[in-house]
Amino acid sequence: MKINIEIECTPEEARSFMGLPDVSAANNVYVENIAKAMRGVSNPEQLQEYASALAPMGQVGLKLFQSFVEGGMKAASKRDEGPKDSD
Repeated sequence: MKINIEIECTPEEARSFMGLPDVSAANNVYVENIAKAMRGVSNPEQLQEYASALAPMGQVGLKLFQSFVEGGMKAASKRDEGPKDSD
């Protein structure tokens, strides 16, 4: 048996319901610092160096994030292809 439940709520409502802290202020500071660092980037190697230095958990966090994004892209492309009928 499979049951699906859909709940419509804002991210703030979901966070509050699940008891998670509001980290928007810390996120704003993090994004601002990354944006400042990116403004001075003149080539892709320099961009990767900045990203690995600023990313949470350094290089490990960057690799984890890359694999997460790549996995999401693969799943989205499979979803877009849809099931293949053999009929």
